Amino acid sequence: MMAPPGAVRPTEESVIMPMLSRRRFINISAASAGLALAPLGRAVASDADVAVWHGTMLGATATLKIHHQARDEAERLIAAACSEARRLERLFSLYLPDSALVELNRTGILVDPAPELVDLLSDSRRYAELTDGMFDPTVQPLWTLYVEHFSSAGADPSGPPQAAVKAALGHVDYRRMSIRRDRIVLPKGAELTLNGIAQGYVTDKVVDLLRSQGIAQSLVDMGETRTIGSRPDGSPWEVGIADPEHPGRIETTLRIVDRAVSTSGGYGFRFDPTGRFNHLFDPTNGGCASLYRSVTTVASSATAADALSTAFSLMPEAQIRSLLPKTGIERVHLIDAAGGVSELVA
Repeated sequence: MMAPPGAVRPTEESVIMPMLSRRRFINISAASAGLALAPLGRAVASDADVAVWHGTMLGATATLKIHHQARDEAERLIAAACSEARRLERLFSLYLPDSALVELNRTGILVDPAPELVDLLSDSRRYAELTDGMFDPTVQPLWTLYVEHFSSAGADPSGPPQAAVKAALGHVDYRRMSIRRDRIVLPKGAELTLNGIAQGYVTDKVVDLLRSQGIAQSLVDMGETRTIGSRPDGSPWEVGIADPEHPGRIETTLRIVDRAVSTSGGYGFRFDPTGRFNHLFDPTNGGCASLYRSVTTVASSATAADALSTAFSLMPEAQIRSLLPKTGIERVHLIDAAGGVSELVA
C-alpha cells in the first residue's frame, strides 16, 4: 500500500509495509552480478552511486531510487522502470482522465483493449472466483456513493442510506463483466477499480523488466514490495509490517527471499473521523472491513499478494485458512480488531 506522510522510509535492511494514503515511496535497490550493494539509508561513498526520480504514479507522489555502482546504468534502469510503470498507469489509473480504465468506465466498452488490461481483469475475475466474490473489481459504485455522502455538508455519520447502498450494490457483480481479447464490456451502471490489484501487477512487471536487464538481486517497492532473490550477501530481505495504531513503527519483521509482500488495512483511508467507514468494501452488503486492523500476505507474485490481502480483509480467519492451498498465498499475518496477532501458513 502507499506510504503515509511521515512514515519511516524503507531501507534495504528493513522495508516498512505502510498504510494507504495519497503518498507512495517507490524504491528499487538494484545490484547485478559482481557489484556490491551499499545500503540505502546509510551514508554512501558518492552521490554517483544513486540515481533518483521524483514524480507521481497511480495518483500518488512517488520517489524512485536505484543504487548502482555505474551511474549511467542506474539512470538507464530508472528510465526503463518509469517508462514501463507509466505505460501501465495509462491503462489502469482512475486518476488520468484519458486512461483505458476511465474510458471503459465512461463508455462501458473497450474494443481491441491492451493485452495487459485483459490480463489484469482476467486475474481479477480469477481472484474473485477463488474468494467467492470478496475480491471484486466492480465495487467502484460503492466508492462513489461513500465519497459523495461524506463530502456533503451535514453528512449523516451513520453512513449512506441503506436504499442508496442497495442501489449501488445493484451494479456490483464481477460475473457480469465480459472480458475477451477483442473487447471488454460492462453492464449499464457498472464501474471498475483496479486499486486493489494494479500496484501488485505493476510491481511484477517492473521485476520482470529488471530481471530481463540482468538484475539478479533487488528489492522493488512500488506500493507493494517484491524481492528478486536474496540480498547481495545471501541473507534474506527484511520487510517490516507497520503497527496500524502507530504508523512508522514496526509491529513485526518478515524475512523473505524472492517473494512479494502486501498489506491492506481499513486504517489506511477512512471516510469518517471514527474510522467506521473505510475503503475496503464488502461486495455482499456494501459495508466496510472491520475484522482486522491489517492483513499482510506473502506470495511469489505481488499481484496475488495485493489482491488477496484485500479479499482476506473481509474474511474470518477460518475461511482464510481454508483458502490458502488454492490461492498461492504462503503466509498471512493478521492483526485483529482487538490488536491480537495470528500467523497463518499454507
